[in-house]
Amino acid sequence: MIPVGLVGYAVVIALIVLIISSAVRILLEYERGVVFRLGRFAGVKGPGLRFIIPVIDKLVKIPLRTVVMDVPPQDIITKDNVSLKVNAVIYFRVLEPEKALIEVENYLYATSQLAQTTLRSVLGQSELDELLAHRDKINQELQIILDRQTDSWGVKVSNVEVKHIDLPPEMQRAMARQAEAERERRSKIIHAAGEFEAAQKLSEAAKIISSEDGALQLRFLQTLTEVATEKNSTIIFPVPIDLISPFIDKNKKNP
Repeated sequence: MIPVGLVGYAVVIALIVLIISSAVRILLEYERGVVFRLGRFAGVKGPGLRFIIPVIDKLVKIPLRTVVMDVPPQDIITKDNVSLKVNAVIYFRVLEPEKALIEVENYLYATSQLAQTTLRSVLGQSELDELLAHRDKINQELQIILDRQTDSWGVKVSNVEVKHIDLPPEMQRAMARQAEAERERRSKIIHAAGEFEAAQKLSEAAKIISSEDGALQLRFLQTLTEVATEKNSTIIFPVPIDLISPFIDKNKKNP
């Protein structure tokens, strides 16, 4: 039979161990402990081994690492009345643990809800072409708005990225037709520019040939040589009188 005195000692020792264990807290490097003493804010403790007063003090751990949060797809109607779905991702971290715990009930949920409403509001004021072509500008605008509104919670929004824009099928087909028409327009412009440049070069060549005596005849003979080389056949062609007139004049002078 165990003596009553030993039982009392065991209970006292157990209570002492329980009190000591409840007074000791270990905080990791990326954590901060917000201490409340009798319900009132008493300070923030850094990482390492920390002690609190049992029963009187309460310590709540707040992580300081950057949080990567997906914003669920949101139904957006753009300024030019195009319906689409857009999702995004936000990067934020707690800078002031006491504000993140005192000023808002759940800073993670609050930041997520704020990001969704801000995404719908900002994109609803933009046209589709602006949303597709100037995504960096929209990301920066979203980041500035979110950071300004979460500042009172001790939360710093460092970056916002629009991940995916889901266009309706009919809009995708319309954009494909528009892109095809744009490529055809560019092709015609390039072709017309080439024709214009070729016409300029031919005009310059014609002026040079016409200004030099015998240049036209030499060009004519060169063309005949090229034709005879490519095709092994008999070719009948009219000989310009200008080409043989020098020989006729020479025979007349030397009978």
